[in-house]
Amino acid sequence: MNISSVIKQSQNGESFSKEQLVEMLSVAPDFPESYQIMAEANRISKQLTNNKAEVHAQFALNLAPCAKNCKFCSFASVYGIFGEPRKIGPDEAVIYAKQFETEGANAVFVMTTADYDFGEFIEISQEVRRNLKPETILIANVGDRNLSEAERIKEAGYQGVYHAVRLREGRDTNIDPKTRLKSIKAFKEAGLVVGTCVEPVGPEHTNEEIAEMILLTASFDPAYSGAARRISVPGSELARYGMISELRMAQIVAATRLGMPRTVKGNCTHEPCTLGALAGANLFWAELGANPRDTEEKTEEGRGNTVAECQSLFQETDWEVLEGQSVYYGEMRITRAL
Repeated sequence: MNISSVIKQSQNGESFSKEQLVEMLSVAPDFPESYQIMAEANRISKQLTNNKAEVHAQFALNLAPCAKNCKFCSFASVYGIFGEPRKIGPDEAVIYAKQFETEGANAVFVMTTADYDFGEFIEISQEVRRNLKPETILIANVGDRNLSEAERIKEAGYQGVYHAVRLREGRDTNIDPKTRLKSIKAFKEAGLVVGTCVEPVGPEHTNEEIAEMILLTASFDPAYSGAARRISVPGSELARYGMISELRMAQIVAATRLGMPRTVKGNCTHEPCTLGALAGANLFWAELGANPRDTEEKTEEGRGNTVAECQSLFQETDWEVLEGQSVYYGEMRITRAL
């Protein structure tokens, strides 16, 4: 790989082909060329956001075995990690949301499992919205929805959604990737801003698969893309493959940044880490309640990070942290058909 040519192409704002992304991803993560790509991704991310990183925060409305049986998820009913379904009511949801608001999260996410009752989700969401500041950005992380449901999400006070076509969707999940794409189209048509990610990346995924997913996420001009590694769930089918290192994840985060158009200001990674921030990640998540990568019922007692911890990780890598509302979801985005 001619790294000088890659950097020049990036600095000129030119797009990269699948073949070029594969070439970037094929370099050993600890080779000098990889570090140069990470440095270029970091430069882009800081330039696009004036060196301001963001911390978004998510809480879950429920914890339940899920029939979608995603092989990477602790909620999968086939694993039997969690038994009787549990959910929180509107009062507790308001407490969680206001806690994140007080702690300075730049956006508040509300998550449910795929089969959570949609009517109940809307009712609780409306109560949460009524109790937050008008300017606080509220984001939904829910299952696949049609246009009328997407419009109800918008009416309930959400500015955006998180939705992703996962790697090997339809093989490692019981979800057709076309269904995921239809939902993303519906969300955008309803006026919701979509954030996404290349995830969950494991050692078994090829560079070609990852490059294809980078370009797919770029194709619908999201609020942000990025990359997240798969966390091995004990006893899960995919645990036998192990996990990629944080350094490999940082390499993929950087390649994703180079693969995005400059209209996409956000570049996320999960779980939060300084290597990701050095490689151009400018978005981390704090979490409360259920977490599909955790076997603890309350992730704050397990893998979850707080808003302050995420902010500290960014500060350790000389990022400033944005004060106020997210610029990724808060600004008007160009709606483009899939």
